[in-house]
Amino acid sequence: MSDLAVADQGGAIPPAFDLSLVLGQNLRRLRTRQGYSLERLAKLSGVSRAMLSQIETGKSAPTISLLWKISTALDVPFATLLSGQNTHGTVVLKRVDAKILASRDGKFTTRALFPFDGERKVEFYELRLAGRHVEHADAHAPGTVENVVIAQGALEVRAGRDAPRQLFEGDAILFEADVPHSYRNLTDEESVAYLVMTYVETVG
Repeated sequence: MSDLAVADQGGAIPPAFDLSLVLGQNLRRLRTRQGYSLERLAKLSGVSRAMLSQIETGKSAPTISLLWKISTALDVPFATLLSGQNTHGTVVLKRVDAKILASRDGKFTTRALFPFDGERKVEFYELRLAGRHVEHADAHAPGTVENVVIAQGALEVRAGRDAPRQLFEGDAILFEADVPHSYRNLTDEESVAYLVMTYVETVG
């Protein structure tokens, strides 16, 4: 999977939100809170000690797949690594201010449609896949369920050893996401889907 990149819809990153710094601070906090050394976390996650150190110091932008491996090893939701300041009450998430996680080639992007902070059992994402692109995802925490609805285009969804399912605009699928899974765009144009991820236990 390509390197992680972040940008708002206007093409500029607001100075109050530096993803690399926030990610590094969160990783260091979560690692030390659990009493893990860099060596221990490297062994648990399969991510090298050098890469973990670079992430913690804000010197490296990891791939999305690496972030999934780290969050799984720490037993925290993916979004916890990206959490900024606490939010309370009503929260408006303006499209123009959206933080987009994207592959380096831009063929896959994901946008969180919820505040990263606060306790929750459910997370909501927008997914965009370029024509014919295949996106692979690692297994999530045990019991995690994904519910995906196709808003534009068509996708083939494969979960674990189950047969792949073809979904078209307006179709939805619910599946256990604690196994490796993938999404494949069946069209030559961009496909858009919305993903609801539900955890067994409250997170955040």
